[in-house]
Amino acid sequence: MPPNNLIHEIAKVGLVLVPMILSLTVHEYAHAWSARKLGDDTAKMMGRLTLNPMAHIDLLGTVILPIFFTLWGGGFFFGWAKPVPINPARFTRRITMRTGMMLTAAAGPLSNLVLATLSVAFMAFAYHQGWLSGLVTTRDLLARLVMVNVSLAVFNLIPVGPLDGQKVVSGFLSGNTALAWERFNQQYGSWLILGVMAFGSRIIAIPFALVLGSLLQLFGLPSSLLF
Repeated sequence: MPPNNLIHEIAKVGLVLVPMILSLTVHEYAHAWSARKLGDDTAKMMGRLTLNPMAHIDLLGTVILPIFFTLWGGGFFFGWAKPVPINPARFTRRITMRTGMMLTAAAGPLSNLVLATLSVAFMAFAYHQGWLSGLVTTRDLLARLVMVNVSLAVFNLIPVGPLDGQKVVSGFLSGNTALAWERFNQQYGSWLILGVMAFGSRIIAIPFALVLGSLLQLFGLPSSLLF
C-alpha cells in the first residue's frame, strides 16, 4: 500500500476509534454512576466508576470490530465495551428492582445523547465563529463524535437483550407481562441480537436521521458538516 494511502487509512480508523472509545467509556460510566446513585456500589468496588477508558475497553467490541466496520463495513459501525456489573438487590428500597434496572439501563443511551448534543453545540459555536473552515481534522472528529453517539443512543434502545432497550421496556411493564417479556428475551434474545447486528444500519436508519436532524436544526448547522 502506498504511504499516502496508508496514512489515509490510519486517519480514517482514528476518526472512528477515538470517538468510539470515548463514547463507550461515557456510556459505561453512566451505567455505573446511576447504579451508585441508586445504592448499588458494585461497579465502584470493581473499579468501573471511572472515565478511564482502560477500565471499560473490550478488545473485540471496542477496538477490533470498529476498525473492521470502518475499513470494510460500508459506513456502518458497531461496537461495545465491557458491561458494567449491576446488582439490583443493592438498590435503595425506595424503588423496585425493575425500575432501578430501567433507570441504570437508560442512563447509558442518555449519556450518549447528551454527549452528541454537547458536540453539536460546540460545532455550532465554532461554525458560526468561522473557525471550522481552518480546522478540518477537528471538524471531522467532532462530526464523527456526533454520529457515533447518536448511533449508540439509538442502537442501544432497541428492545432486544442484552441491549439497554430491553431493560427500559421491562421497566414499564408489570407483573406477568414483565415476566413474559424477560422469558421471551432469554429464549430468543441471542437470535434477535444476531439479526440486529446483521441489519442494524437499516433498523436504526429512521430514528438516527430524526435525532440527528433535530440536533442540527436546533443549533442551526447544515448537514454538509457531518457528511
